[in-house]
Amino acid sequence: MKLKDKVAIVTGAGRNIGEAVSHTFAREGAAVAVVDLDKSRAETVAADIKKEGGKAAAFVVNVADEAQVQKLMKDVVAAFGRIDVLVNNVAISDNRHILEITKDEWDKVIAVTLTAPFLMGKYAAQQMVAQGGGGNILNVASTSGWRGRHRALAYTSAKGGVINLTRSMAVQLAPHRIRVNSISPNKIGSPVGKADFDPTRPVVNLAGRTGVPEDMAKAVLFMVSDDSDFVWGENLFLDGGTMAMEVT
Repeated sequence: MKLKDKVAIVTGAGRNIGEAVSHTFAREGAAVAVVDLDKSRAETVAADIKKEGGKAAAFVVNVADEAQVQKLMKDVVAAFGRIDVLVNNVAISDNRHILEITKDEWDKVIAVTLTAPFLMGKYAAQQMVAQGGGGNILNVASTSGWRGRHRALAYTSAKGGVINLTRSMAVQLAPHRIRVNSISPNKIGSPVGKADFDPTRPVVNLAGRTGVPEDMAKAVLFMVSDDSDFVWGENLFLDGGTMAMEVT
């Protein structure tokens, strides 16, 4: 088992990528803190993991709220004893043009998609430093953070921020043996903020298919396990080859 006796926190874990990552981690031996703002979804995922023989607990948290994030870290340590892995997965999108987006819409997307990974990373890292032994933080970025889009502004800006947040976190936390990396997916599972997955959703990539949450879960597992112990401050594109293609 690649995560035997590890304790992992996964945000946005109530569905789609976060749900798949949580199940994968549990099967690999980790105790999983299933974090989601939707109580029902979080509890369902945690219960399903337990039914499979894994360890999990549901935590209902607004990860853009500093006090709630601080409490979460204490609650996870109380439940499982330590924190070894953090996956900052949660995000929301605006799907707005600059001429129509409101400041409130901008602020909400930035709070959840960029500020939350900062807060979660800060306080998880504090716990990792205090307990010793290093750790792993994986930030979910996006191909949208690497180029402009016609129908998103705050989301592309936030994901671009996540990419450089990752690099700076990696530099600053390396002395504590905490590895920080990111993954940039493209159209994996259901669209950001939506529950329904349409496998027929059109994609343009080299793989010739839409990505599924399990694709992401396998990549995340690699990035937080010892299999990638020489990968520091890097980004992995999980996009079916989209970023390798010419934009027409």
